[in-house]
Amino acid sequence: MSDRSPRNRGPQRRPDQVRRVAYQVIRQVTGQSAYANLALNKALREARLGGRDAAFCTELVHGTLRWQGTYDAFLARTVSRPLADLDPELLDLLRLGTHQLLNMRVDSYAAVDEMVTLTRSELGQKRTGLVNAVLRKISQRSLDQWIATAAPQADEDRLGYLAIAKAHPRWVVEAFDRVLSNDLTALLDADNEPPRVTLVARPGLADVDELVAAGASPARWSAYAAVLAGGGDPGRIAAVATGRAGVQDEGSQLVAIALASAALEGADENWLDLCAGPGGKSALLAAFVEQRDGRLTAVEPLKHRAELVRANLRAVPGDHKVLVGDGTKPTWPAGSFDRVLADVPCSGLGALRRRPEARWRRTPKDVEELRPLQEALLDSAITSVRPGGVVAYVTCSPHPDETRAVVDAVLGKRDDAALEDARSLFPGVPELGDGPDVQLWPHLHGTDAMYLALIRRS
Repeated sequence: MSDRSPRNRGPQRRPDQVRRVAYQVIRQVTGQSAYANLALNKALREARLGGRDAAFCTELVHGTLRWQGTYDAFLARTVSRPLADLDPELLDLLRLGTHQLLNMRVDSYAAVDEMVTLTRSELGQKRTGLVNAVLRKISQRSLDQWIATAAPQADEDRLGYLAIAKAHPRWVVEAFDRVLSNDLTALLDADNEPPRVTLVARPGLADVDELVAAGASPARWSAYAAVLAGGGDPGRIAAVATGRAGVQDEGSQLVAIALASAALEGADENWLDLCAGPGGKSALLAAFVEQRDGRLTAVEPLKHRAELVRANLRAVPGDHKVLVGDGTKPTWPAGSFDRVLADVPCSGLGALRRRPEARWRRTPKDVEELRPLQEALLDSAITSVRPGGVVAYVTCSPHPDETRAVVDAVLGKRDDAALEDARSLFPGVPELGDGPDVQLWPHLHGTDAMYLALIRRS
């Protein structure tokens, strides 16, 4: 990112608008539990920021939130009192300044000067001295030097070192190490890279050629996916604006395609999406089943998310249903469906690239508390599918307690369902592991860390 030097020097000059917008978004995320992507998009529109200013603001927000825990470890060594005693508004200003100094190509003097000006505007003159002093201390070392100062020695505590050096909570690093020890560093690095904007051409409604003609490039694995070159606004593409295409991670597409492609004897016309919101997978499945003269039933417990599902389905023809209800308490007879998707609520640790705040917001308790719901939803999905039908258990998390552990727990209590090898349903995709389930990875496949277990009812 290019240097942004201060303009209109003087004690009363106004703060840089881009930094001010970024700070206000960060405050919404850390202070009001807002989602960074939603808050940022709204702020950019309202401030009418585009081009380089929008890109700079995005990096300020996402980078500061992504590296928050690591920056706190550095700041704890430069502030004379515990960080917990600082006002949250002040701590966020220090984090924002630290990101510019250590992870962006911003001149040190410019970064400190701009943050002091922003502090004066937002918090008053009294706070400027502390911000100036702390950020000047931060500027005296590089990122690598600060890591060497704050992190444990790698040969003595490998996971503790990686937690600081790669900006992930230790408990997340430990969970990932359980399933991917050899490639752990590569995965953590991939989590810190902003994801590409990936589009899906919904079958029968659009094709990849149309998306390519609009400026995208074909993706690697999904025959329905295209990558929007250089980011850009997907809403400007006619197919996306009309709902014939959508924004959807390639891994999310692949697990839906796998369910639609699994071998099935007999009827194949009634499909169920048991946890549908916000509806990206629902729309893809509905487009597939429509080509087979069938219909999709999408279930979502929250009314506002059910409306998002309906919006995603707006361009798909056919008599598809969106129900507001609890997937653990079916209102339909057992064995009603031929294929069922159970994309269960999870920690979201597989999508840390696109949700920079999630790694610091989630806790081990979240994983523990979600487990009963995940098991109940999978059990309901198996009961809802007919004998011979298939269920896809899906999570956007590689945490072992949300993936195979859930599947094993549910199947261990049933004698009418079994795992099948799903790897053949991902043609051309390498490094899918030993099976029978499939785990995708950001560093190996360029996707979110989507997990799929294919289960057939007997």
